[in-house]
Amino acid sequence: MRGKFLRELIEKPKPWGREIWFAWTDKYAGKILEIKKGHRFSLQLHAQKTETQFLMQGKAKLMIGNSPKKLKTIIMEAGDKVDIFQGTIHRLEALEDSLIFEVSTPELDDVIKLDDDYGRTGQGNDDKLDAKLSKKIKSK
Repeated sequence: MRGKFLRELIEKPKPWGREIWFAWTDKYAGKILEIKKGHRFSLQLHAQKTETQFLMQGKAKLMIGNSPKKLKTIIMEAGDKVDIFQGTIHRLEALEDSLIFEVSTPELDDVIKLDDDYGRTGQGNDDKLDAKLSKKIKSK
């Protein structure tokens, strides 16, 4: 599907909420990230991908830096944005239910998980595992 016109939105359940892909071309990608209060993304980095995240709604804590032991913490409010360049370690935690618009380079599977609250590890995404974890968390 990469590089093709998206005729419909792609929804991907995640244990922390969900992603909605609204654009994916050879040059750029666009997603909406819905993250539930108290949940957070993996502590991660991207080998190639560069992204900008715009916090449209909610409040979140961003941890960002070049070393897992020296991360800067920034509290983000609705209207704040952050540019995340390849190789930058980062993690976002929702202090309130939050809605994030993300635009990026097109490498949507370029994630290296350094730490994860849901037991996910390694490189890339596992859509089946994410869906399974999402259902498990919803049933609690």
